[in-house]
Amino acid sequence: MSVLVVGMSHRSAPVALLERLSMDDAVQNEAAEAFTQQPSLSEAMIISTCNRLEVYAVTNAFHTGVNDVLRVLELFSGVDVAELRGYLYVRYADAAAEHLMRVASGLDSMVVGEQQIIGQVRAAYQDAAERGTIGPALHALAQSALHTSKRIHTETAIDDAGASMVTFALDEAMKEMGADTLEAKTALVLGAGAMSSLAATNLGKRGVDRLILANRTRSRAEHLAEHAREAGVAAEVVDFSARAGALSRVDIAVSATASDGFTLTSEDISGPATLVDLSLPRDIDDAVGEISGVTLINIEALHAKLDEDDVNPGSTREGSAARRRAEEIVAEEIENFSSEQRVRDVAPMVKQLRVNASATAKAELERLRSRLPQLDEDEFEEVSRTVKRVVDKLLHQPTVKIKELAASPDEVSYEIAIEELFGLTGGKDTTTGLAGGDAAGIKSAGSFEKNSLSGFCEKGNEQ
Repeated sequence: MSVLVVGMSHRSAPVALLERLSMDDAVQNEAAEAFTQQPSLSEAMIISTCNRLEVYAVTNAFHTGVNDVLRVLELFSGVDVAELRGYLYVRYADAAAEHLMRVASGLDSMVVGEQQIIGQVRAAYQDAAERGTIGPALHALAQSALHTSKRIHTETAIDDAGASMVTFALDEAMKEMGADTLEAKTALVLGAGAMSSLAATNLGKRGVDRLILANRTRSRAEHLAEHAREAGVAAEVVDFSARAGALSRVDIAVSATASDGFTLTSEDISGPATLVDLSLPRDIDDAVGEISGVTLINIEALHAKLDEDDVNPGSTREGSAARRRAEEIVAEEIENFSSEQRVRDVAPMVKQLRVNASATAKAELERLRSRLPQLDEDEFEEVSRTVKRVVDKLLHQPTVKIKELAASPDEVSYEIAIEELFGLTGGKDTTTGLAGGDAAGIKSAGSFEKNSLSGFCEKGNEQ
């Protein structure tokens, strides 16, 4: 059983297609259950953001697993498998683990180094855990990815180099407004989720004089307004149905909801406006951007801007150094994770080895008792303890070495494996020559590989 990721992101697909694949909570819940009901899949976790849709699954067969994931994606998105294949990427085993670590750390984000993604990965993991669609494999991977992200944001300066999607969007909006600050200006925020909260906080830090907040569940907007007031920003709440009227009173509006339809359309615009749409599917009708005096900044526009400006923290010396160190941390963590995973994989075999040995010893002791009925209980107990000690001593070396060999990524010949497992030398030279297994890694005809698929699916292989 290995981890498989099948995904699509801003790097591989147009926004219009990402929009068709985006999943709200209800759809994610149904889709996650559908994934785990597929014959080859036993665990599933979905990461759905404005910039990516990724399915992490545990599968017993690579090709079958990919096809099962595609079948469910087609069912829930309505996008034909043939079209999906042109934009999806696939990672398997260690490559899948490394990918999640890079995603959680912001190294695969549209704006490299942004921190919002770690919260999105954590939320996806917690949601999957609550649904019961993850097990030991994805639990271990998610924990390792979150740990890697924490290390990177703690041990490197990538936070200084990067920015969040909200920050980037507001930077672009202020450029369009010709403003260096939002002092003496009013902003409207639609929504009260994580993205909306981040937008409200960011607007406050940029000096906005007043916030107007609207959300379908008014109490959540009231809660957000209270936080704004505690931060020293005047805030008021209006009913979601009154959002168009509030638009006439503001200088900038940000929409980040999970609406099924548009939050703002052409009919809602009564004058010049700067509008920021941070949702996928989009909140604001594209037709709004065609109105004279209206500036519309959405995910698609931000993608185009990044491509045009090549905005990337790696373009600065500080950002480049931070990213190099971040990549080094990912390499360290994937090595640790892979080693621990290999040890976990052999643990059942080690346990079974001891169970079998114990059962054999017990059977032989029972046979001995029937053949030597003259032994009293004390004598028989002494014999039993002696046999147990012999079994434990015989198994100690193999069980320790099995875990050590499993932890190592190196390939090992049968000869060396036997020598290591049973502490044998046999009078052979174990450092040179083929008889003892060449130290440089030359394998005999009877060698084995720990990952029999290592040549089948290389790291970073895409479909």
